[in-house]
Amino acid sequence: MDRYPPIAEHGLIGDLQTAALVTSRGVVDWFAAPRFDSPSIFAALLDHDRGGYFRLAPDTADATCKQLYYPDTAVLVTRFMSPDGVGEVIDWMPPDTGGTATDRHTLVRTARTVRGSVRFDMECRPRFDYGRAAHRVELRPGASVFRAPGATAYLQSTFPLERDGDDLRGSVTLQVGEVAAAVFTVCGAEGGAPPAPPTLEGMTQELWDTVEFWQKWVRGSNYRGRWPDMVSRSAITLKLLTYRPTGAPVAAATMGLPEQVGGERNWDYRYTWVRDGSLSVRSLLDLGFVEEATEFTRWLGDRLRESEGKGGEPLQIMYRVDGEPLLTEEILGHLEGYRGSAPVRLGNAASDQLQLDIYGEALYALSEGREVAAQSGYRGWKVLSRTLDWLADSWDRPDEGIWETRGGRKDFTYSRVMCWAAFDRGLKLAADFSRPADTERWTRARDSIIEQVMAHGWSESNQAYVQHYGGEDVLDASLLLMPRVGFVAPKDPSWLSTLDAMDRTLVSDSLVYRYDPAASPDGLRGSEGTFSLCTFLYVDALARAGRLRPARYTFEKMHTYANHVGLFAEEIGPSGEQLGNFPQAFTHLSLITAACTLDAALDGQRY
Repeated sequence: MDRYPPIAEHGLIGDLQTAALVTSRGVVDWFAAPRFDSPSIFAALLDHDRGGYFRLAPDTADATCKQLYYPDTAVLVTRFMSPDGVGEVIDWMPPDTGGTATDRHTLVRTARTVRGSVRFDMECRPRFDYGRAAHRVELRPGASVFRAPGATAYLQSTFPLERDGDDLRGSVTLQVGEVAAAVFTVCGAEGGAPPAPPTLEGMTQELWDTVEFWQKWVRGSNYRGRWPDMVSRSAITLKLLTYRPTGAPVAAATMGLPEQVGGERNWDYRYTWVRDGSLSVRSLLDLGFVEEATEFTRWLGDRLRESEGKGGEPLQIMYRVDGEPLLTEEILGHLEGYRGSAPVRLGNAASDQLQLDIYGEALYALSEGREVAAQSGYRGWKVLSRTLDWLADSWDRPDEGIWETRGGRKDFTYSRVMCWAAFDRGLKLAADFSRPADTERWTRARDSIIEQVMAHGWSESNQAYVQHYGGEDVLDASLLLMPRVGFVAPKDPSWLSTLDAMDRTLVSDSLVYRYDPAASPDGLRGSEGTFSLCTFLYVDALARAGRLRPARYTFEKMHTYANHVGLFAEEIGPSGEQLGNFPQAFTHLSLITAACTLDAALDGQRY
């Protein structure tokens, strides 16, 4: 067992309320429950010794491993091949089909031999509350139980288990066609009744029910383009990262994974960003998933309604999946971090930042499809209208910007562009649905913003739009969204020269950096890799500009940086390794957007 496998050497499974990572060696080294943002139970990915893990794999160290998804599902197959035999471990979580939050979540692991004879070893070593809570284990015939303050978990298996201190282990030798299973069920503090004893027949039926659930959902996609496998995998990943009871997507399944190994850029991404969720609406609508898009806009509308009459900003940049706004950041100093990348942060202090661009993304989400826009009704519109009235008095302020820098507030061009988009979309909604609005005030604000950006967000020396006012030499890949929201025409000379400047400054062998921290200090030590989201935004912008050959080359080359099961982390490091929290929803939603835009451009459609 590797102490710290590469970030990319994982597959993702989940039940639409939480998720787990499984290494290509058969180790569950990340699992938090009952929700994405709950305390971890297995977190060896952040501390091999203190984090806890659940291993089910052959006892040989020289087996060749291959990991794959059963087609169009979130069922993960890890295959181990050796001269003595070939074995497989199949991992899945039964998906939530009811949409009601629950404390009980089940991780099913089955082992089978497909050739020869294979001995499988199992170790289950949970470490509750990020490794801070001690537990005790009770070895029982039907369901052994782990008890910790605030949490209970059951482990059931079809083969004998034995105690190993306060952990459990076991082994089983399987011949061709034989199957064994280990089922881990986490419950709330009280635990409730033990799960029914697992049977191979019951688990086989449950497996095929899970396969059918995912394949039926994927069949709802209307994507008929050139890259169906990558698009479907990205759609499944977005679905896996969405909390079904509220419709809120998390930015990633993990926390604390570094943007630079050994560095301090280690954030907790298990929350719902207004920006990420809003931009996912267009991706979901492009694929025909109207229900998922509508559920998020309802969640977003609830956040706006809850802020009414409280003063301050109508929205904060992120929330917990249930809408709770408190995300106090603390350091988990007892964890060494992935390969020594400390500190490991729990919570996210960026939730208190001012990022004015989120209002543009929120209005972008609410206006992208009539099915979405119409569902808010008159009362929802009044909340939205009052938000734009507030923004008319509040847009012209420095903020921390889209990248959550901690180097002080600036007049970020992207923030102004998205405020412009908020008014632009609000005016269109008012006209399309004949809603009452102070359209004169909104129009003045919209026009003032574009005039200000053209005067202060443009660099004559670089012939490009820049990151912030006064930053003549600082470019920013977030501005790649300018043509998508309609702020600038995709073939406008000023935009084409901006693309050229970005190509010279931010693009490295088709991969795109967010910005240059040396040119624009962000208040943090160290550097970072290219940002996968930005590479897909670059593809989108190139396609809209009619630069189809480099757009397709960049898009298809980016596929080669996906991991073995088609997943992307946040960044690509200098040696091609994946860095940051994993998998990242923002990357996968931008892949879908880029694919749809590029397909349309290659088919000769107009925008």
